[in-house]
Amino acid sequence: MAKSHSVGAPRRADAGTQRQRRAKATPKSIEAKAPKRQRRSKSSVRSRGRIKPAAAKTKQQTCLDLLSRQEGATIEELQAATGWQQHSVRGFLAGAVKKKLGLTLLSEKPEAGPRRYHIASAV
Repeated sequence: MAKSHSVGAPRRADAGTQRQRRAKATPKSIEAKAPKRQRRSKSSVRSRGRIKPAAAKTKQQTCLDLLSRQEGATIEELQAATGWQQHSVRGFLAGAVKKKLGLTLLSEKPEAGPRRYHIASAV
């Protein structure tokens, strides 16, 4: 059964969180003991000679690389590169590229073919 306290009585902040001190504690037993030496795990020894792999390229970086090309990229190309759906690619273009990164996104619609998007280069 849970303990209840009266509504008007203030509750101690440290109630139940601190250990009770032994009645016959000696000064020597109260002193802090030196921490035990930690052992190295076997995995840390094995990994010394290995080189860390390069960080994997993110989907966002993949899209930015495609948009940075001279010819740019279509929504279908961005979908194929990332596995995103069409509305997700459009949201990425509007939200991440334009708003968060502050890049200038240009859109071109040639006579024949789909609309192409590319990032304006600072030349």
